[in-house]
Amino acid sequence: MKKINFRNLHRDLGYFYIGLIISFATSGILMNHRDSWHADKYTVETKAITISLPAENEITDQFAENLGKSLGLEDKMRRQNIKKGNLKISFENHDIEVDLKTGKGELVSFIKTPIISQMMKLHKNTSNWWIYYGDIFGISLITIAITGMIMIHAGKFSFKRRGWKLAIAGLIFPLLILLLLN
Repeated sequence: MKKINFRNLHRDLGYFYIGLIISFATSGILMNHRDSWHADKYTVETKAITISLPAENEITDQFAENLGKSLGLEDKMRRQNIKKGNLKISFENHDIEVDLKTGKGELVSFIKTPIISQMMKLHKNTSNWWIYYGDIFGISLITIAITGMIMIHAGKFSFKRRGWKLAIAGLIFPLLILLLLN
């Protein structure tokens, strides 16, 4: 039987989690930029619509849901709001935007972007099994980091000579961001 050492543990955990690390990193980057490009939605069709709107104070969530149904949407409504003279209603797979004065607007239909949408679910999933798996993943990443620090015992690239400086720099950067941006 092969002896378990830090190098083997580091390598094997790295190999085991490589797919999850790449998926999580990619979906994390996409989540960071979801305001400018929502990778979970891909525009398939935009259709002009004209509707009759009630008074602004009568535009409620119930009105928005009923409007969606009247347009043939079998979709879960997320939110509705009025901004800059436009009614905006977001559904899971559709968006509606209508000018309050004219009643003219558009209905945009979406489908999920293949593969990317599934990767983004990694950051949104809150099921118990995924939370426990995420905890195990986090502990494994800590193990990978620690074993990586102590694998090289001596020489100019060891943690004692060079690595600790980079580790401190890696800790200082996010701490500065937290202090300066909050």
